[in-house]
Amino acid sequence: MFYSVKTPWWLKLLYKDCIWSIKDTKKIVYLTFDDGPHPSITPFVLDLLKKYDAKATFFCIGKNVLQHSEVYRRITMEGHKIGNHTHNHLNGWETNAAAYLENIVEAKKHIDSNLFRPPYGKITRYQLKQLDAKAFHLKTIMWSVLSGDFDKNLTPEKCLNNVIRYTKSGSIVVFHDSDKAFERLEYALPRVLEYFSEKGYSFEKIDQC
Repeated sequence: MFYSVKTPWWLKLLYKDCIWSIKDTKKIVYLTFDDGPHPSITPFVLDLLKKYDAKATFFCIGKNVLQHSEVYRRITMEGHKIGNHTHNHLNGWETNAAAYLENIVEAKKHIDSNLFRPPYGKITRYQLKQLDAKAFHLKTIMWSVLSGDFDKNLTPEKCLNNVIRYTKSGSIVVFHDSDKAFERLEYALPRVLEYFSEKGYSFEKIDQC
């Protein structure tokens, strides 16, 4: 499995209408969590965030919101930001535009947000252009740092190192509140929160869009 932990400059240039990081003079990290809500893993994340007085952004799958509506409500009630992650976790490169956009609309019925993140980070230029139009009015959020927690071949220690090595002020960091990622998330997230808190950073949700 190949992926870049730190987003390369040429990809940002190719998809320049997306948000890859947030410029800020303050020491702020933007943690994001994809694929939830999950009945046990999302509460684990929320408990940790509360411990460090941290806010985050959760890019939710529509069908998971329907299945775990109480967890979804807890995310919003505790002051975190929600984002649309399609209804069925579709790969934009492998789905025709009409079906892809329809799936986002379906998720939008259950996810009240102006933020969107494409599953796998895979979206065509045409699909992206449609999301920015008035009919959708969604801002696409990508990332600066990919923790790699979804990679079963990655050790928990390496996952932690990925985040600590590449994260700086304004970075958007991706974790996943999912079964597949949990072994690495469970190890890395509390240590990321502790490390950057001790360095004087705060953790904020993405709400400048």
